[in-house]
Amino acid sequence: MNETPIRTVFFISDGTGISAETMGHSLLAQFPEARFRQVRVPFVNDLDKALDCARQIRETAANDGIRPIVFSTLVNPDPASGLREVDALFIDLFEQFINPLEAELGQRSTHTVGRFHGIADSSDYKARIEAINFAMSHDDGVSTDGELADADIILVGVSRSGKTPTSLYLAVQFGVKAANYPLIPEDFERNKLPGELHRHRGKLFGLTIAPERLAQIRQERRPNSRYAAIENCRFEIDAAQKLMRRENIQWLDSTSKSIEEISATILQAVRLNRPAY
Repeated sequence: MNETPIRTVFFISDGTGISAETMGHSLLAQFPEARFRQVRVPFVNDLDKALDCARQIRETAANDGIRPIVFSTLVNPDPASGLREVDALFIDLFEQFINPLEAELGQRSTHTVGRFHGIADSSDYKARIEAINFAMSHDDGVSTDGELADADIILVGVSRSGKTPTSLYLAVQFGVKAANYPLIPEDFERNKLPGELHRHRGKLFGLTIAPERLAQIRQERRPNSRYAAIENCRFEIDAAQKLMRRENIQWLDSTSKSIEEISATILQAVRLNRPAY
């Protein structure tokens, strides 16, 4: 049986390339049987850099024996023209969307590189930085009652269920001040939430995870420990879910969900309508 060939995918931008990668990844994810090797080429902001990029694409095509796929968000037409002669599937994301918008709005775009970053004012940027610092300072229950009052949301769940990365993603992407609080065996023995959490019930959202996956994660952190034992993981997960049900806390299973899906679900559930930065 012939193996599916690996296609090289270039993400080319005159900025950071985040927009090209985000859109490109969303499209490529629709083809799970295909295999891709990804190359990021940011800051292609003049013709010389574009021609060098074109040379790299040609060499890749020759080495792979199959033409690459190129996702581009080049705004300046001069660098873009230096790439269009290469033998590749060239997907110009900027051109795909800017032309219909120009027609609909009845005006020409500025075609200004990095214009998006000028739209976000300094207060938005400051809010995001403050949210990142908040998430880092209020990780794993390191919060006083007064500090929790400043949180937009408080994530609860057993250790290693995904609270920390979700808190940081919410901060970086949406400027949400997210604290996280681990549910520990002492909470299960008392059969109730820690007192400080009761005072902020409206901000609580729970994360759970499959015991097998939790044991795998914990095994990497503390090999052959009771903490990582599958029996202990099953006990903690079951106890945490019972506690969240009894306390009427919304929660979701993070086992097979991406951090983007988890964050979007949380924002929708707690009705935090924040723009992505």
